[in-house]
Amino acid sequence: MDEKMEFEEFLEKELRLVEEKKYIRARDELLQWKDADVAEVIEEVMDEISLNAAIILFRMLPKDDSADVFAYLPTEDQLAIIDGITEREISYIIDELDFDDKIDVLEELPANVVDKILEKTPKSERRQINTFLNYPENCAGTLMTPDYISLKANMTVRDALHHIKRVGMDSETVYTCYVKDEGRHLIGIIGLRKLVISDGSALIRDLMMTDIVSINVYEDQEDAYETFRKYGYMAIPVVDRENRLVGIITMDDILEVIEEETTEDIERMAGVVDDSTASYLDTSVLHHVKNRLPWLLALMLMYIITGAIIAGFETTLKEVICLTIYMPMLMGTGGNSGSQSATLIIRSMAVGDIDLQDGWRVLWKEIRVSVLLGIILSSVNFVRVMIEQHSDPRCFLIALTVCLSTIAVVVAAKCIGSMLPMLAKKIGVDPALMASPMISSLTDMVSVTTYFLLATMLLHI
Repeated sequence: MDEKMEFEEFLEKELRLVEEKKYIRARDELLQWKDADVAEVIEEVMDEISLNAAIILFRMLPKDDSADVFAYLPTEDQLAIIDGITEREISYIIDELDFDDKIDVLEELPANVVDKILEKTPKSERRQINTFLNYPENCAGTLMTPDYISLKANMTVRDALHHIKRVGMDSETVYTCYVKDEGRHLIGIIGLRKLVISDGSALIRDLMMTDIVSINVYEDQEDAYETFRKYGYMAIPVVDRENRLVGIITMDDILEVIEEETTEDIERMAGVVDDSTASYLDTSVLHHVKNRLPWLLALMLMYIITGAIIAGFETTLKEVICLTIYMPMLMGTGGNSGSQSATLIIRSMAVGDIDLQDGWRVLWKEIRVSVLLGIILSSVNFVRVMIEQHSDPRCFLIALTVCLSTIAVVVAAKCIGSMLPMLAKKIGVDPALMASPMISSLTDMVSVTTYFLLATMLLHI
């Protein structure tokens, strides 16, 4: 049986058991699955049955499993469970979480709950937690963990491997080790593979790599992701302004950043301003309205300008009423052409294929692409208009107007679509804001203006 189908059947069975309040049997069934699957079941119980049932099921899990399952739950579900369990249980879970997961949870908890948890935390760890909690939002420091393997340059390989065996279980990764001097400055990196195959009496200083790629603790999360993407490392050290090692960022933390940034870009490209971390179904109707209203209002005002432009050419429309037929096609073609270019440029900037210095090269390429596309599309339109308007003595001029307008609109839309995201980046605005529907609104204005100006000139209206 397919694993996905098997899990779906298991999920249905679990929901039925919980609904019938057969919690012990439900727990026993749960324990046969991986922690991530258990978290998914608890999440479904919370959504489909009740929060209370989910909390009961969670509290019945063995202590060793509960913290691991908790780490896989979405933030809003974690907070819901914390509200329903005792302070002692909360303290246990927080203590068992990996340090970076612990910080993520503490950042979301009310201050009074955090204070109670920190009261029971050893002084050295409390100081470290407070340092991490005070890093600015969205900087690299909020992603890192201090659980890494640290070595000294004068260690032998034999000593290093013994040290890794001793502390490895408490470290985020054992595959990369970081070499520090007496002042905690990062001076080298060495991989586990090299340690394993090297002579036991060799010194770390002779084997370590000193050409280090690191991230500053105050660097933006998105820049940290770019560093990961560029070098392809599984973990990258994080240093302060004095090059002292303060932690490491691992690939699993960066994957969360990618998801957040992608979600944010998709929302902005759709004209949605969302500051909530809740899922779609968990977000209230009023919150959805608040997120979507600003852009819709702004775009509606832009279409008022488009309507005024059309009204200005009322005489042209009265003289050649058939021009109205081709307006939606031109406006749609312009919007689609601009959105195509904007999407490609935003994506290329995001992955580092192009930067602001490539502006003129991008513009020249888009002009050539748009001219060829415009000629092909206008050729199809020419045949269409000649067939549809064959009874009109001005059918050739009407077809010529539509065709020239198509070329002009596609060229203008491609230029707008490619240049606006680059302009946005230059002035410090997120380029995603310059995608649909902003591009469509601008190209609509250009489309109707171009169309009616050409019609006025060619048809002598």
